[in-house]
Amino acid sequence: MNTAKIDISVVIPFFNEDESIPELLAWIERVMNENHLSYEIILVDDGSSDNSWKIVAENAIRNPAIKGIKFRRNYGKSAALNVGFHAVIGEVVITMDADMQDSPDEIPALYKMITQEGYDLVSGWKQKRYDPITKTIPTKFFNAATRRISGIPLHDFNCGLKAYKQEVVKSIEVYNEMHRYIPVIAKWAGFKNIAEKVVQHRARKYGTTKFGGISRFINGFLDLLTIFFVSKFGKRPMHFFGVWGTVMFMFGFLGSFYIVMEKIYLVYNGITVSRNITDQPLFFLCLVSLIVGSQMFLAGFIGEMISRNASERNEYGITKKIGIDA
Repeated sequence: MNTAKIDISVVIPFFNEDESIPELLAWIERVMNENHLSYEIILVDDGSSDNSWKIVAENAIRNPAIKGIKFRRNYGKSAALNVGFHAVIGEVVITMDADMQDSPDEIPALYKMITQEGYDLVSGWKQKRYDPITKTIPTKFFNAATRRISGIPLHDFNCGLKAYKQEVVKSIEVYNEMHRYIPVIAKWAGFKNIAEKVVQHRARKYGTTKFGGISRFINGFLDLLTIFFVSKFGKRPMHFFGVWGTVMFMFGFLGSFYIVMEKIYLVYNGITVSRNITDQPLFFLCLVSLIVGSQMFLAGFIGEMISRNASERNEYGITKKIGIDA
């Protein structure tokens, strides 16, 4: 495995971006050379059906700093980033989109914020955006919700242009649609020195957006809840299921005990009651609580067993690699 030290690893996930890749690579190379930075560019092909991979391969022959990973099919941006993170060797890791809406000219400033100012993660903030309103308005709502839940004061969690210490990307796992919540994942992994930098957002020059519509935001919201739950209870599911299971079971048990004792008291004192125990709504509420409480308690035990024997989640079909050791 290549363990040579370099300054920056640029990770670029892409899907059908054959028009923009040559220009983007030339731009990154110019910025790196002008600033005398050693670098690698890792392009992750997320199952493209155009000539993107051919262009990556041709450029890799010209410049050994250009490397590539090709997926067998489309897995999504999170999968591409996760695989790219595993491959990086740079002191600082920069992520950016391949559509040229992120400017490589921002890289030197982001690099200095990590190396000189000591931040663990720096997230870009596109104050002025060139996206359609159908994308910008829902994004504002999700950014607000994420700020509220995570306590991280970022304006744009989903900005593709970010900088990380290598230690950060090697310590986190990204899957499903969780790439937009990487700052949250990093914070809950113990990296709390997170900053924000205003960056340029450029209008798309080639092709069309790969924006996934309303389902993308629904999945993103569910992933945010998943991150919150897993970060709190992923290693100790019994602390969640066990506690609530116990509460539910005790409610059902004490309610049932009260109903039975009330019946015994009435019979002992010769008081005739026309209705049976099972005629009371409280009886069925207690019965449901006993059943649900028992199930949650068992779910906690099963969760503990799974968490101790879980295999790796991020396993993807990779067909080709360029410049990346196995």
